[in-house]
Amino acid sequence: MANFYSVLLTIVTLVAGAVWWYDARYKKPVRLQRIQAEEQRLQQQLDEEARARIAPQGRLAEFAQSVFPVLFVILILRSFIFEPFRIPSASMMPTMLAGDFILVQKFSYSLRDPIFRTELMKTGTPQRGDIAVFKYPGNPQLDYIKRIIGTPGDRIIYRNKTLYLEPACVEQSSECPQMQVIERDVTAQDEVYFSRSTPLVRYQEQLGNVTHEILIDPTIAPRTPYFYQQEGTAPDEWIVPEGHYFFMGDNRDNSEDSRYWGFVPEHYLVGRATFIWMSFEMDRSRNSWLPQWVPTGVRWHRLGTVE
Repeated sequence: MANFYSVLLTIVTLVAGAVWWYDARYKKPVRLQRIQAEEQRLQQQLDEEARARIAPQGRLAEFAQSVFPVLFVILILRSFIFEPFRIPSASMMPTMLAGDFILVQKFSYSLRDPIFRTELMKTGTPQRGDIAVFKYPGNPQLDYIKRIIGTPGDRIIYRNKTLYLEPACVEQSSECPQMQVIERDVTAQDEVYFSRSTPLVRYQEQLGNVTHEILIDPTIAPRTPYFYQQEGTAPDEWIVPEGHYFFMGDNRDNSEDSRYWGFVPEHYLVGRATFIWMSFEMDRSRNSWLPQWVPTGVRWHRLGTVE
């Protein structure tokens, strides 16, 4: 089931459309007959103002007629093309920051109805490295955003803060890719990120065709075992089942992801993050008197950037 806002928008749009249709189908012909009768009696054609006085349209029908096209366009755009999302936490730093507003391309993987999320058409295949919005498996009413690390059949190990990946292979042969370490290089610290006043180490990571940055907190010891343990594998190893995906946040030591709550079913995928259309700074160090929800500035340099 979709979240409350999607359901509410769909219902309101359908109700407005139904009211408009009923008025056009049953009420409007009666009004036209009344106007025609009056014009015949007066032997002249009435203007719009006079017609409205003789046979006025009901306020509810008039309101529905005015708002339905707008609601319909919003519903189509939001359900099948693009939907805005807000980044609420630091789990995707440094790629995306808390206060970023992103557009998610809803047709990247499939088209789904806005209420029951039934797949209407398959439009693409999720790839390693994609930043995707999905329904949180523990509570599908919540939307999460993370990076796809593993696709169906992949074997993943995250050991001593190092990511290992063995891509899925249809047949075991000498040509099948073997377990490989995902290399990472320290990047220039032109912008330093902190966790509890401790600077984080920023690395550049290559995952498939995607080059992105991750953060590592050197003060946090490697965690073993993780909360989510797959039967038949090591505590820090997972094999992605068919029809599922393995997600991780770029802020590796500050992200609750598939290492903690498991795999994400394909039908929970909402879409792929495309670009940042607004970014509010939420720094309380200079404006501690402001409420937590009030932005302290705009990060203009982040607008239009992509993942």
